[in-house]
Amino acid sequence: MMTVVIPTYNEERRIAGSVRAIHAYMSRTASPFDVLISDDGSTDRTGLVVSRLAQDGVPVRFLPAPQHRGKGWAVRRGVMAARGDLILITDADLSTPISEITRLLGAINSGADIAIGSRGMPGSRLVVRQPLYREYSGKLFNCFVRALLLPTFRDTQCGFKLMRGTVARLLFSQCRIDSFACDVEVLALAARAGFVVVEVPVAWAHNADTKVSLARDSFRMLWDLVRISARMWRRQPTGAREQIPAGGADDWSV
Repeated sequence: MMTVVIPTYNEERRIAGSVRAIHAYMSRTASPFDVLISDDGSTDRTGLVVSRLAQDGVPVRFLPAPQHRGKGWAVRRGVMAARGDLILITDADLSTPISEITRLLGAINSGADIAIGSRGMPGSRLVVRQPLYREYSGKLFNCFVRALLLPTFRDTQCGFKLMRGTVARLLFSQCRIDSFACDVEVLALAARAGFVVVEVPVAWAHNADTKVSLARDSFRMLWDLVRISARMWRRQPTGAREQIPAGGADDWSV
């Protein structure tokens, strides 16, 4: 089974459309799936909207939270509560269309433990580009990521990642970062433990209603990058790849 984990914070306007799009696409397959909404202390009607979807027969669960702590925290809780042998993490706005899952599944079925959508690979397609200031800020952040932790990765921040369930739960149980830098942390842990991580080119469209604020989040993400780097230098690899059973994707196709 595949669990689709969606972190949310005040997403009452678009979560229904995104969940229905996922349900419509996944239902065309013969493979089992469910959707888990991991909330980050929303103050709007996100929970009510999800409850109504469940009443309509959509296979969706809602994981509420008493306070707002950050995307990393919401993703971590969602992954640890997921039931699937495969876990897809995707943004609430579906900036990467759910149909791109076929590309990530191809990498998993070819032996990868983690397949991440990338906007920086040959073959990726930017349907709607970010404003230039965001694009260059993202490239600068990636330069820091490559210099400090992950020298071969072109894009750690695309919110579309597929993982074997056993691998995801092991790695996220070790994560500590609550901010948007959580992507870097889990990939750094994966690389240190020897898991196979593959970047896959995907289509992606910028949403003007993004929850990432450069003014608010940039300095925290850079500071968290320093924290992750220090932690990686101190720690020994844990959860080596050979300790994790293979499999998990053979019964899933789209």
